[in-house]
Amino acid sequence: MKYRDAIFATITLAATSVALAGVVYTDAYSHTAKAEVRGVRALTLVASGDEIVCDPVTMLSSNESGTVQQ
Repeated sequence: MKYRDAIFATITLAATSVALAGVVYTDAYSHTAKAEVRGVRALTLVASGDEIVCDPVTMLSSNESGTVQQ
């Protein structure tokens, strides 16, 4: 019984690792991670009490170079 549980756990861990690796390399994960970073930056600014300047160009930028996302 102990060996069967260990084998099942090992197979499950391997399958989960492969599935997670597949998700991490998708574009959807990349876009979500970038959006989360922008949200954390905004939350940090609000929590620190710094003045927030609403600049539409920087708010809609898809990357740090300032290109506007459509």
